[in-house]
Amino acid sequence: MNRTYVFLAVVLASAASAATVASAQWNLPAVRSSAARTVQLRHTSLGSILVNSSGRTLYEFTRDHGNRNSCVAISGCSSAWPSLRASGRPTAGSGVKASLLSTTSGHQITYAGHPLYTYSGDSGPGQTSYVGVKAFGGTWYAINASGGTVK
Repeated sequence: MNRTYVFLAVVLASAASAATVASAQWNLPAVRSSAARTVQLRHTSLGSILVNSSGRTLYEFTRDHGNRNSCVAISGCSSAWPSLRASGRPTAGSGVKASLLSTTSGHQITYAGHPLYTYSGDSGPGQTSYVGVKAFGGTWYAINASGGTVK
């Protein structure tokens, strides 16, 4: 029985250490999935793009296909790029097409089939300097109201 507790303690310590290393590698705070229900539209220097209820840019990941979150399977990715989640049906703000909003079985919000993410390094609402960043084997782009990629 003591071996089981020791084993579990080692596994938990390793997991915490991996999250800390991933956060340190990107110089980011460790962040869990952001939970928000409303997707809004905000005018930025790149044009009008989707943002969460706090006004932070929402991103798509080019490695995702068919409503599937590829980031979750890559070490450190979810710490840097938390998925946008909702416990219920997400709502569309002004200019956002409700018909394009949905959720995956894991409660991640999607728009026009793109799983949505925030970036833990964004300093505030409307920031777009991370649009087009290449990280974790793909590129992170913003999305417009039509569901198109904003580069």
